[in-house]
Amino acid sequence: MGNMEKIPPQQVINGISLNADLDNGPYFLDGCDTLPKLFLQRCKELGERTAHREKDYGIWLSYSWRDFHEHARLIGHGLAALGLQRGDVVSVLSEDSKEWVYTDLAVQCMGGITSGVYTTDSAKQLAFLVNDSGSRILFVENDEQLDKFLTIREAMPDLAKVIVYEREGLYDFHDDQVMFLEELYDLGRVHEKQNPSLFETEIAKSKPDETAILVYTSGTTGQPKGAMISHRNIMFSLSAGVVTLPAYSTDEQVCFLPLCHILERFISVFSPISAKSIVNFAESPETVFDNVQEVSPHIFTAVPRVWEKIYSRISIMVGDSTPFGRWAYQRALAAGMAVAQYQEEGRAVPALTRLRYRIWDMMVLKNIRRMIGLDRLRRGTTGAAPISPELLTWYKAIGIDLFEGYGMSESAGIISLNIIGHNKVGTVGRVVPGGQLRISDGNEIQYKAPNVFQGYWKQPEKTEEAIQDGWLRTGDVGLIDNSGYLKITGRLKDIIITAGGKNITPAEIENKLKFSPYISDAVIVGDKRKYLVCLIMIDQENVEKFAQDGRIPFGDFASLCAAPEVQELISEVVDTVNSEFSRVEQIKAFRLIDVLLTAEDDELTATMKLKRSFVEEKHKALIDQMYD
Repeated sequence: MGNMEKIPPQQVINGISLNADLDNGPYFLDGCDTLPKLFLQRCKELGERTAHREKDYGIWLSYSWRDFHEHARLIGHGLAALGLQRGDVVSVLSEDSKEWVYTDLAVQCMGGITSGVYTTDSAKQLAFLVNDSGSRILFVENDEQLDKFLTIREAMPDLAKVIVYEREGLYDFHDDQVMFLEELYDLGRVHEKQNPSLFETEIAKSKPDETAILVYTSGTTGQPKGAMISHRNIMFSLSAGVVTLPAYSTDEQVCFLPLCHILERFISVFSPISAKSIVNFAESPETVFDNVQEVSPHIFTAVPRVWEKIYSRISIMVGDSTPFGRWAYQRALAAGMAVAQYQEEGRAVPALTRLRYRIWDMMVLKNIRRMIGLDRLRRGTTGAAPISPELLTWYKAIGIDLFEGYGMSESAGIISLNIIGHNKVGTVGRVVPGGQLRISDGNEIQYKAPNVFQGYWKQPEKTEEAIQDGWLRTGDVGLIDNSGYLKITGRLKDIIITAGGKNITPAEIENKLKFSPYISDAVIVGDKRKYLVCLIMIDQENVEKFAQDGRIPFGDFASLCAAPEVQELISEVVDTVNSEFSRVEQIKAFRLIDVLLTAEDDELTATMKLKRSFVEEKHKALIDQMYD
């Protein structure tokens, strides 16, 4: 499949000069061919304009582009004083914060390579990532993350220095290998006096084909692999984003997904430098819903688990409302669904249907959007995992357009997108301008574009498996419809071949189950078996409310899962979903995972996706029960 559209060189879009032939390159944004050059230009241009906001003691504080430049410059000089050379890797182990972003740009501006580490990783995993990347410098957030280093420092013999962002709890701490961010700033000031133009000189040296960042894959099978992303990869993705994902300098957004994941890195670090927009850092993953209510962002990007959680919260609010409130919600939702159906079918919405929707929107739906902090939302996007089409339709019905996209670390975050005016529910959109898609004989989605990564760090044999004749093998299964929209049906490695020889991709069945407010996640099992069974994670908040409303006794999460009424509730959901599939695709038995899972558990990735292989291995006894 060819380009979505041909983009001629040299045009201005939303105030950004895009000087790039997206088919052939080079890729210039406002005359810059690397992110460090664009960053420096933005800082000089925007000065005291707000770049970031962060909460301190309950108050949102603003930080300017001048602050951004000054702190990145001092960190860069400090790293140079510590011996950082071009091409060296620096690792960052921290929750999202402005300091994370300052460090990322400082390292890139000095010609280094930034590698993020998930805060949920264990000390052993940290040692693997530091050693594999060859990092000599490690930034950590606080005493909790510093402890991981201290418990396993002997396993990282080449690590020279650890820099801690937050001093709280460490005021009396002293260690020759550890320093605090304030001390690095002081070191940077001294180094800058001795080398006043070094930062700008190193930025000017940056070249498109240099590696900018390492993004380690989640490692669902074997050890994680470091995907090498170049400045060219980043600038192509940004150039395509200018065309397909319009953002404005007045836009506000919320950063809360891990910055070491390519999705959040692209949305909250790279794209705001291009668009000159404002990033608000959530206090923590647990407070994101409150922070979204406070910020009311224009742009909000999240993984399906977050969009599912918002839907569940509204379901709870509706359930707690008065009989009249529930009636009004149902009428308003019906009006929204009618409009959504016309739009999804590409038909004009009749005047009376449109009028009915406007009335209910003013009376009910607008208040719902305000309560969840999405009343100003211009563009909501979802990615990193499949999302239920029914959920996208529900959001459309309440007045929120969600655009599903598709990308991976190996494509610098972007392959295809639904965009405003071209949003086909049930697909991940059309290939970005300058990119090509094809479906192999085995139905694998393959992609070719200038943002296909350089390869895996120190693993040429894995790189050869991933890139063949310039085409990136995504490992996903799908199809391209007659209009050029890509539909993902599953993962190659997840295809189930039953004992009867039937090929089944479980993703569609799992997504139908997850549309229920009572189900958080599901894993279908059945490879080489006679029939399909399912492991289910219930939505704790909604199922607890169901139990409380029904006066169903439970003491903890395990007893909640074991309650006969809860088992019957989930059984009804499974029966409803089964009715939409053929007999061979129906779930014959299910079991509930009765342990609350977090990103620290092996079963979950840091972006809250269930790791199928780990789930099947850890809960083998439950699976065997269903076949016995």
